[in-house]
Amino acid sequence: MALRWYSVVVDCRDVAAQAAWWARALGWAQVVDLPEEMVLVPPHALTDMDSMPREHRGPGLVFVRVAEGKEVKNRLHLDLAPWGEDDHEAEVARLLDLGARRVEVGQSALAETDRPATWTVLADPEGNEFCVLSSRDE
Repeated sequence: MALRWYSVVVDCRDVAAQAAWWARALGWAQVVDLPEEMVLVPPHALTDMDSMPREHRGPGLVFVRVAEGKEVKNRLHLDLAPWGEDDHEAEVARLLDLGARRVEVGQSALAETDRPATWTVLADPEGNEFCVLSSRDE
């Protein structure tokens, strides 16, 4: 048996707004646009999918409508790393300008240790936490 990571599903109240926000944040393309579900994929996934090996396609993000709002810290979150010439602070500033907000989930306690956080915790417009890491290009 073999499994492949196909997608990450994000519960949200406003499917269109969440999908649009994440599309801007990641530079991804929307490939499904339904009232209750929207799907984003990385731009390279829009090339000829038949010729692209499955292991290079990567997971998509699926946004589905739910009635309830987010109430507690996520048990699972995305870690995002700046790409190429982009630096951590510039990406954090860009995401804040898009409507993200800083959130505290315990990372500030690391500042008092010998292993301070090398990431910033943000939340999307509906409160889903994600991290912006230091560059991982090296």
